[in-house]
Amino acid sequence: MQNVLITGADGFIGSHLTELLVEKGFNVRALAQYNSFNKWGWLDEIDNHPNLEIVTGDIRDLNQCRQITKKIDTIFHLAALISIPYSYISPQSYIETNINGTANICQAALDNSVKHILCTSTSEVYGTAQYVPINELHPLQPQSPYSASKIGADSIAISYNNAFKLPVTIVRPFNTYGPRQSARAVIPTIITQIAGGIKKIHVGDLSPTRDFNYVTDVCEGFYAIATNQKTIGETINIGSNYEISIRDTLEIIKKIMKIDVDFIEEKQRIRPKDSEVYRLWCDNKKLYEMTSFKPQTNIFNGLKKTIDWFADQKNLRNYKFNIYNV
Repeated sequence: MQNVLITGADGFIGSHLTELLVEKGFNVRALAQYNSFNKWGWLDEIDNHPNLEIVTGDIRDLNQCRQITKKIDTIFHLAALISIPYSYISPQSYIETNINGTANICQAALDNSVKHILCTSTSEVYGTAQYVPINELHPLQPQSPYSASKIGADSIAISYNNAFKLPVTIVRPFNTYGPRQSARAVIPTIITQIAGGIKKIHVGDLSPTRDFNYVTDVCEGFYAIATNQKTIGETINIGSNYEISIRDTLEIIKKIMKIDVDFIEEKQRIRPKDSEVYRLWCDNKKLYEMTSFKPQTNIFNGLKKTIDWFADQKNLRNYKFNIYNV
């Protein structure tokens, strides 16, 4: 795994994974989405390193996917559209990016004889838990266009393993949080509003439960999977095996930030009833049995680190905390 490609490296998890793999001594080619401003997303925050090559492009272009996968041993495929609310507005773009983009990366990996490709899934593909904790055999339920597109992407990747022996692993992280996360997610939404001095915090439904995972633990899980050949051909959850409601999570945030605020339920932040995923709780036994990996950061410590980062004014200024981020 000397030469690795990370798609979506300019994003939240991708930028942290880029830092981790560079620190571990790998040659990292990091793909950021092309834009005319020559912005590299969160990669702009990472120090230059001789083992880091940043390229810009778009996974919807098969020819470019073939170019960036040349001389690559392992691909960490994270590039995707991820906002659930925006998937209600523009479902076709999720098909083009998440499904077609994954097909392009798989075909390019096959053409260039890549040794291992980790395709990033999401716990949203499970929908509301039919049983808990949720293991990898749980039925898939497309409760939003986003989750449907990720189910499609997973299926494309698995089909390349079955049909062409492409060495694929489906990596299924449960809810990740931490520094650099988009404000469309609930934890940074709350923290940035409080840090910005807002007293009446706008929220969606607080009753669902989630299995929250600090971003560095998720990245270490990716690394553990990538460096174990037994994981090829498998679907593997990354999670903490710990369930907490969004309401209780917000109460912890209030406690850490030592502030009393009111939460106001805002209609536009609430998913349609049949689209809301009400319960997610990860069974992480398979990951541990295959790699001996366990997450190291509990929810309190992870939230403390996250709050410290967002409360820094140079970081907070990157967020428009006074508007709803779809």
